[in-house]
Amino acid sequence: MSAPLPPAAPLPPDFIRAEDVLSEGGLRPARVRELDQRYGNEELLYGLDLLGVGGPFYRVTPWELEDGHGVRRINASGYAAVPFGEMPPVITAFLREYLEKNRAMGLPQQSSAPWRAALQANLVRLLARELPSHSDSQVFFCSSGTEAIEGAMKFAKAWRPRAKFYISFSSGYHGKTLGSLSLTPNPEYQDIFRPLVPGAVTSPYGDLEALLTLVRRIGPDNIVAIFVEPIQGEGGVNIPPPGFLHGVGALCRKHGIVCIADEIQTGLGRTGHWFESAAQGLDPDIITLAKPLGGGMTAVGATMVRQPIYKKMLGGLSSKRHSNTFGGNSLGMAVGLRSLQYLMEEDLPARSLRLGSVGLERLRALQAQFPRLLQEVRGQGLLLAMQFQPVVGLPLPGTLKEFVYEGTALLALRELHEAGVMGNLSLSSKRTVRLTPALDMPEDVFDRMVGRVGNFASRNPASRHLLTNTPAALTAQLAKFAASKPKKRTTSDG
Repeated sequence: MSAPLPPAAPLPPDFIRAEDVLSEGGLRPARVRELDQRYGNEELLYGLDLLGVGGPFYRVTPWELEDGHGVRRINASGYAAVPFGEMPPVITAFLREYLEKNRAMGLPQQSSAPWRAALQANLVRLLARELPSHSDSQVFFCSSGTEAIEGAMKFAKAWRPRAKFYISFSSGYHGKTLGSLSLTPNPEYQDIFRPLVPGAVTSPYGDLEALLTLVRRIGPDNIVAIFVEPIQGEGGVNIPPPGFLHGVGALCRKHGIVCIADEIQTGLGRTGHWFESAAQGLDPDIITLAKPLGGGMTAVGATMVRQPIYKKMLGGLSSKRHSNTFGGNSLGMAVGLRSLQYLMEEDLPARSLRLGSVGLERLRALQAQFPRLLQEVRGQGLLLAMQFQPVVGLPLPGTLKEFVYEGTALLALRELHEAGVMGNLSLSSKRTVRLTPALDMPEDVFDRMVGRVGNFASRNPASRHLLTNTPAALTAQLAKFAASKPKKRTTSDG
């Protein structure tokens, strides 16, 4: 008979127990904000709190959240990483079953693993269905999109070790770790971290002639890879002109340059296609995925690579050349597998395309009705964007203009919040707020969401109302907060 376990050691009196957070009302919203700002990213959370969008928020349904005062809002935020809403029943039910029945080891770094094997196989088979040339491709798992980009940079460099340059595009966003940041041409995020990865150069997005000129100037043999988002998410949902992606692919094939499609936001249904790059005629050598694979419940990233390139970096005894401690963990792989299954069972890409078309048509009608508020609306599937007229219409010098542009989006985000819709800022497009609702959001909830955007527009028929509808005291606080930020800003036309 085994000896009884010793009693648990007493916890320090100020230690927060997991049960306290889990229990109803255990950690009050005011206490959450206090602790988060004191021990975390205080400035960010303080700024969001000023705007009234800082939370914390709690799930009511997968598509609706409430704040600490019980006010409910439709969630169209989450930066495309919440494909089925908050704590979706299809995933939470599966997780309960997983926790009861799974016997596979959690972090299988030095062995085969059933969950990883299954997800790898399904991803490659899905990709090969869209792009048959990838039938023998291989997958490297990690924990985030930026890690997937870092891996793609290394795979490409291993394939073309003598080349020195990486090309990405203006207004692009690939992440904020050092390598991916080098491909994200945003001075606000780059400047104090220089020197970055050498050889990162930028070409205008959507301009094939400019890209051809850049490649000729550098010399194609000197280029490791070209990174391209099929649709730029953080750039404000920028959709390239027809033929651009096909031209990028043809250029890469002609010169042996590695072509890398960043599908972290666009992949797996958000835009109405499984792979937006394939839908636009691009057959890349490497595809990066992340956000929807985690089902809104965990973190999963993937780098999908043509077999010869994969083996060039990870062949033989060099198979240890790149690794990721938590990449391929069984819990993440299980959620990824079930998420992919749900996307396929419900044909959510097709649903996203249909519902997004309805939403975009209604947003365009609002833009026509309120042109002094909305300069432009853009979208593909359930990746939707509203670009606002600046709150100050007078010509302004560069730095001040950037503050006004960014302030426009922040005030629009606040007013949308007041109207009952939670949206996303766009990190590389200052006057743009995006809507990325769950791909399985019920149509009546989606209809109410767009209706609330209409209410927001009616309250703010011109962009100056975003400013005049903000209490003067709050405007002063926001101005003081903005003045404390670094003065180096991103050059932006919107």
